[in-house]
Amino acid sequence: MKGDEAIARLLAGVELRSAPFIVTIYGDVVVPRGGVLWTGTLIDICARVGINESLVRTAVSRLVAARQLAGERAGRRSYYRLDASAQTEFGHAARLLYSTEEPPRGWQILHAPDLTEAEAKRLRLGHMGGSVYLRPDRDQPPPPGAVMLRAAPVDHPKELAAFWDLSALQEQYVDIGRRFEGLLEDVLQGALSDEASLVARLLLVHLYRNVLLRDPRLPAAALPADWRGTAVREVFRRNYLALSEAAERHIAASFEGLDGPLPAHTCESDMRLAGLR
Repeated sequence: MKGDEAIARLLAGVELRSAPFIVTIYGDVVVPRGGVLWTGTLIDICARVGINESLVRTAVSRLVAARQLAGERAGRRSYYRLDASAQTEFGHAARLLYSTEEPPRGWQILHAPDLTEAEAKRLRLGHMGGSVYLRPDRDQPPPPGAVMLRAAPVDHPKELAAFWDLSALQEQYVDIGRRFEGLLEDVLQGALSDEASLVARLLLVHLYRNVLLRDPRLPAAALPADWRGTAVREVFRRNYLALSEAAERHIAASFEGLDGPLPAHTCESDMRLAGLR
């Protein structure tokens, strides 16, 4: 495949788990094109990143059991779509990935005595001590059992970043930047086939989404001076746009849904590109 070297470079050192990568395929490619994909197509595209048929079938079974995928048959073929709950989850991720987020208007300070450490981490809350937590104010309702103590601007926001451990996120952003920094040149030089362009775009979405969903997305005034998240957002945006024309050709040529080949693009996929532009 033209572009094998570039794909190998993107995959170097990555532990790609089958089920999350399958959810990435559905969220990025399938949902905006009707939501249904033939298992044979899924097996083919996963093979390009080293996930074999046995791993795909095992992962699909687990995703069905977890109610993230729902299956249906047509003749001897099996097709799957994202379950409603998984669509809601990826819908949140899609808003972060493909559109520009409004900056937070201040800060929420929460008193949450029943919140576990795992729940606080999932909600990306900064821990101020005891049962008191902090997060940027994006009009979120308080978690169940929590009370909002304050939602207001802060005079010295950089001091608040200490309530989060941003070091792991910073390392991941640095890795993504290094991993994809030369890809745009490969695209401009025509070094990637249509198929490799789609594979590269899926890896870009997968790796970036994994860190973005753990990022508390602090306002710029609160971030360290060397924060890489903003620069990597631009890496994501430019590479996604550069890869998409060729990636969409491969989708139209090789991806099959319940009603036949998936379209190269739809109103929803066009809206995503427009949001990134």
